[in-house]
Amino acid sequence: MKGTVGELGEFGLIKELTSRLTTTPAVRVGPGDDAAVVAAPDRRVVASTDILLEGRHFRRDWSTAYDVGRKAAAQNLADIAAMGAVPTALLLGLVVPAELPATWPSELMDGLRDECQVAGAAVVGGDVVRGDTITVAITALGDLRNHEPVTRGGARPGDVVAVTGWLGWSAAGHAVLSRGFRSPRAFVEAHRRPEPPYHAGPAAAGLGATSMTDVSDGLIADLGHIAEASKVRIDIRSGAVDIPTQMNDIGQAVGVDPIQWVLTGGEDHAIVATFPADVKLPARWKVIGEVLNPSALPQVTVDGAPWTSKGGWDHFGDIES
Repeated sequence: MKGTVGELGEFGLIKELTSRLTTTPAVRVGPGDDAAVVAAPDRRVVASTDILLEGRHFRRDWSTAYDVGRKAAAQNLADIAAMGAVPTALLLGLVVPAELPATWPSELMDGLRDECQVAGAAVVGGDVVRGDTITVAITALGDLRNHEPVTRGGARPGDVVAVTGWLGWSAAGHAVLSRGFRSPRAFVEAHRRPEPPYHAGPAAAGLGATSMTDVSDGLIADLGHIAEASKVRIDIRSGAVDIPTQMNDIGQAVGVDPIQWVLTGGEDHAIVATFPADVKLPARWKVIGEVLNPSALPQVTVDGAPWTSKGGWDHFGDIES
């Protein structure tokens, strides 16, 4: 597609974007009307929203528009899965400059569509607005399928802490990109396009998970949310957390202990949950710690001691991309 967003115009852009979409049986009315209609058989709707701002959450010299679309969808759909729900739909709010090449939002939509297909959801509508900075606002919806939501507040002393998905890969990829490199490619791609284990969330709910969250801000930070909501202490065993050989190599090259990425790096969107100790977990889940009675120690400890190194994502802290 040639030209800019301004040359295409609002309604031309909307027509182009919606023409790229697919649907699912849950979508009763899709894009093109005043609002979408999405089936909610459970009669409860799980909803989450997120905003990605150019220069803070993504950089066009690091990521393609397609990458940004995949990432924007993934981080929202992961929130739905982390409640034990099945993702059903996604809504897009898009702010773009008039001079932006029209191919950019089209490729963004392709990324959103493809990531939704991975999760079994569909883009059902949204809005586009002219602005100075590219901003991608996503609302994701999901269905609990007659299960109770798994919140952050149900962890109990004696539970085990288990994780499924990658930890530290996105942070390692960010470190590589920050130094002007593009390899090892697997870690760079993990930063550009996270791959949440969507099906693990509802499966964990079926296994009896007592609390759950996705790892978006960093393992310690996100387990801290569970510890605070559940009024417990959580201890992580550092030796139980996998650190791939290539991640060790990256750490040596940039002078960072990779355990820092694993424990505090965000945006992998792995799923971490607590389970009763007698639950038999599938092989995809790795037990990395335990839930303890609260004490004077910080709510999350590593090998029984406070974690004192800096880390964890804060939107009002350091700049991230």
